[in-house]
Amino acid sequence: MNKRPRSLKILGRLALAGTATWLAYHAYRKKQLQREAPHQGVSPPIAPELIRTALINGVLMRWEEHGERETSQLPVIMVHGIPTNPRIWRYVIPRLTRSGLHCLAWELVGFGWSINAGLGRDISIPKQVEYLRAWLDDQGIDQAVFVGHDVGGGVMQGLLAAYPERVAGLLLVDTVAFDNWPVVAMEMARQFHFVFDKLPPTLLKPIFHVGLRNLGHDNAQRGREAATLLWEPYNSSTGPSGFANQARHVSSRDTQAIADHLPPDGYDIPVRIVWGEKDSLSIESAERLATLLGAPLHCIPGGRHFNPEDHPVIVADEILNLLGSVAQLPTPSGPGPNEP
Repeated sequence: MNKRPRSLKILGRLALAGTATWLAYHAYRKKQLQREAPHQGVSPPIAPELIRTALINGVLMRWEEHGERETSQLPVIMVHGIPTNPRIWRYVIPRLTRSGLHCLAWELVGFGWSINAGLGRDISIPKQVEYLRAWLDDQGIDQAVFVGHDVGGGVMQGLLAAYPERVAGLLLVDTVAFDNWPVVAMEMARQFHFVFDKLPPTLLKPIFHVGLRNLGHDNAQRGREAATLLWEPYNSSTGPSGFANQARHVSSRDTQAIADHLPPDGYDIPVRIVWGEKDSLSIESAERLATLLGAPLHCIPGGRHFNPEDHPVIVADEILNLLGSVAQLPTPSGPGPNEP
């Protein structure tokens, strides 16, 4: 029996349900905007989108680069997750460059605006580790301080397991680990990836936004802004195929295998962890990861998943604290005048 027609019907119903939910939510949010407006604080500075590209081993790679490149200090390399891209660090980067740091936000192959580069390629976490290593070699970066969010955090764990000599320090923010993922929306997309592959962007959009909202922001204004930013790379003729390709490669088997290669007594490398108390990627997995890596855990009360956007000052200060522990910078001061 051909399961695809039945799957198409199921997905069609899900799309309709998602559309109805999305419209209802936005009708509700419109009523809340006026009520919320007086309580919104001043937004922190936003980093410009300074894009660099290079063809490395036949793969077109993309990243943002901020601050002056100096051989005397370690760069900070940030890696996003799914369904995000380097713009997730837009509020974090200014606080780092203000301290004189060189920041690079690398884009996962097959994600963000690099969706087309991933089509027909393996974009699993183990393969992303190899893409990242090749990029580091191309850029002449022998060692750096790394920051990973979501799937990017899984890639960081893989880098630590395979190439610990490249890692001077590591910050993991609400990351995939062990078997704490994929979340329900991505698991559904994984099972029906062959259907998502054929959807037009107009049908993918409501499903995408419902899944994004379920992961969630605790800052409503940042959530609305992020929803627009994150959707842009998928709103193209190859966007649904790219999303299906991402879904096809999400697997907790990868992170569980990586965890088996992380030594139980940790490394002589400073590691820190930041996690939202209400993140769908359970706080229990954060505690387990902290124990495995011998890392302090900063739990954000009420925080959800996208903390580089909702709580950029906390994330940036944890990076600065991490750098302090590798003797690069002193302990950070309090928030700047334009930061909440």
